[in-house]
Amino acid sequence: MEESTIKEKVLKRIRNALISKMPNPYPNVDMGGAVFEAVSDGLDVSFAEELTKVGGHFIFCENREEMVANLGLLIQAHHFQPVFCHHKQLFNQLVEAGIPVENDPRHFAEVKAAVTYCEFLIARSGSVMVSSLSGPGRKINVFPEVHIVLAHSKQLVPDLKNAFSLLRQKYPERLPSMVSVITGPSRTADIEKTLIMGAHGPKELYVFLTDEMDS
Repeated sequence: MEESTIKEKVLKRIRNALISKMPNPYPNVDMGGAVFEAVSDGLDVSFAEELTKVGGHFIFCENREEMVANLGLLIQAHHFQPVFCHHKQLFNQLVEAGIPVENDPRHFAEVKAAVTYCEFLIARSGSVMVSSLSGPGRKINVFPEVHIVLAHSKQLVPDLKNAFSLLRQKYPERLPSMVSVITGPSRTADIEKTLIMGAHGPKELYVFLTDEMDS
């Protein structure tokens, strides 16, 4: 009975607060303005620095051919093969370059790394925005041990606010069912001074950026 009484008191206070709204004590505060200062360096430089700080790897490529070549060297050097790639055009390019690649969903559990595109790159935090429409569903961004993201410079934005604004423009009718922001490799919190990588997703994150990219 006591718990019920306390609950009723709390709900009554909430109802009263909703009915009797207090005036804004700070009417002159700009609630729509930017919270952070503008990114001082170029967006690509800021993104690369922030991504590196959180444990990610950044590779800039002059053009798409160099991107595919560097991707092949990375996969070969770290024995990431076979790599899963859902995008048909990119899959064909990787096959032509002699890179072991897989696109059969039935073999998805056997791959170590996955190559995907993204929605945007957020310079302020070094984050990658992905959605359910930027790849084959949701699991490809979290299931493999290694996540390799291919992006072009036009996808660079200063902060999260810009990314969501452009996302609404890109999908004016209906937003993707899932939008996620990836900031570095997956990790646990610091528990007893122990940091576990890959606890909830990929252990490694690579971002390839080029000025020349067709999606």
